[in-house]
Amino acid sequence: MIINAGLRVFSRNEYKKASTEEVAELAGISKGLLFYYFHNKKEFFLYLFDYVCELISGTVTDPGYEGISDFFELCRYAAAKKYEIISRHPQIFDFTVRALLSRGEVYSEELAAKMEKMTENLSMEKFFRRVDYSKFRRDVDPGEIVQMLTWLIEGYLLERQRYGLTLDFDDIMGKYDRWFNMLRQISYREEYL
Repeated sequence: MIINAGLRVFSRNEYKKASTEEVAELAGISKGLLFYYFHNKKEFFLYLFDYVCELISGTVTDPGYEGISDFFELCRYAAAKKYEIISRHPQIFDFTVRALLSRGEVYSEELAAKMEKMTENLSMEKFFRRVDYSKFRRDVDPGEIVQMLTWLIEGYLLERQRYGLTLDFDDIMGKYDRWFNMLRQISYREEYL
């Protein structure tokens, strides 16, 4: 109840405006009990971020992903798994986007360190270890393709946030599929298209 309440409050408000009183009220507990479990708002926020990362990582790296050897198929599989979680729990998406796009918050340094550690744990070598790289053209770096997909999604999210537009995950997945197919066309050797 505390986790769900926290995700709800932090997904709707920037960190400074997120009220721990509202979290406690939504969870049906006292604010004192909230701070018994989490010493302060920052610790609670970072706990929620860890929780979301573990949930997403565990879902994306389930046994189904181990049988996929196509790079783009694996990227699409990971995106679809994230979509499953987010469609069931939209506040996770809003919370994650808000956390990752905010700058200069009291948690920013710790969050950057957590992101670096998570990136190491889900490194290209580990996540894509079963991929058949022989499908790629010689002049294409798969790591750059992952980076481009990341930048495309982040740019899209930043633009929507900048103009105050709602985030529509179905729209994001549609764009992801288009970008994904374009990148496959320029990355793979002709016989694998």
